[in-house]
Amino acid sequence: MIRAIAACLTALVTCLAGAAADEPTPQALIAGAARKVVKLYGAGGLRGLEAHQSGILVSPDGRILTVASTVLDSEQLDCVLDDGRRYEARLVGIDPRRELAVLQIEAEDLPCFVLEETPEAVPPGTRVVALSNMFGVAVGDERVTAQRGVVAAVVPLAARRGAAEAPFRGAVYVLDCTTNNPGSPGGALVDGRGRLLGMLGKELRSTAAGIWLNYALPTAEVAAGTAAILAGEVSGKPTADFQPFDPRLLGAILVPDLLDRTPPFVETVDPDSAAARGGLVADDLVIAVGGRTVTTRVDVEQALGGLAEGDPVKLTVIRRGALVELNLGPRPRGGRP
Repeated sequence: MIRAIAACLTALVTCLAGAAADEPTPQALIAGAARKVVKLYGAGGLRGLEAHQSGILVSPDGRILTVASTVLDSEQLDCVLDDGRRYEARLVGIDPRRELAVLQIEAEDLPCFVLEETPEAVPPGTRVVALSNMFGVAVGDERVTAQRGVVAAVVPLAARRGAAEAPFRGAVYVLDCTTNNPGSPGGALVDGRGRLLGMLGKELRSTAAGIWLNYALPTAEVAAGTAAILAGEVSGKPTADFQPFDPRLLGAILVPDLLDRTPPFVETVDPDSAAARGGLVADDLVIAVGGRTVTTRVDVEQALGGLAEGDPVKLTVIRRGALVELNLGPRPRGGRP
């Protein structure tokens, strides 16, 4: 009897030891997730305008998610994988409300996160790991930085960068680890099993308290924004295959091109014009024309040129921190006044 009990105990210990050996260690889980995070390099290099950020691989054929930022305003956007391989990334589209961008590289059989369409939200207190190329310290085949922390709160985002309010007002994960660093935006937030919980957000300050926020956009919002971009509901840079259309024909005068990429702020509006009747006002920042994201005055002219004569001119603008949808009526004939 004693021998039988001893044999059973020995078998149980052996079984538990085998199960523990098969279960990956936290270090292995972090390493596996880090292989799905990429390093992105583009426009910037000035103080407050970093030329690098992070991205997340979400398909084996090279689809990447990241934040929409000035880094993407570059003719050449470089993507460096965990193993050091370098690719040129192409902008597929941008969701201006979530400030989410989809990129594409020409590659195959890449490690990637599974982007669930209806993921479960995690509660405060959940242990997490944030993976990003913070401060741009990782180059080549160097691995991105991993930070351990917990979800401190799940609250609506109320934040700003400089004087501009963040357009997204949905719930985000507020973290107790410092992810609000140059290079961190676009990184991955994972749980203890290596599942993708969200994407690290841009550098923002709390509107109420004025402190820097460490937060991530939940996977549900990331999935929704990605689906909208891929479905063509929102798109990226407008094509240059059309004759540019001057917004002055609509009564909207944009600020002059003082820089190579001057944002398309409205300087003045003709009071007796389609723009005025449609509700456009001075100081509006145009961020989309007909669903196409625009970041410069030239982008606005090209997006307007892509509309057929008589098509509705639908603008999305940021006004005092809020997104406003406008319809200026049918596009008139012509291009340049």
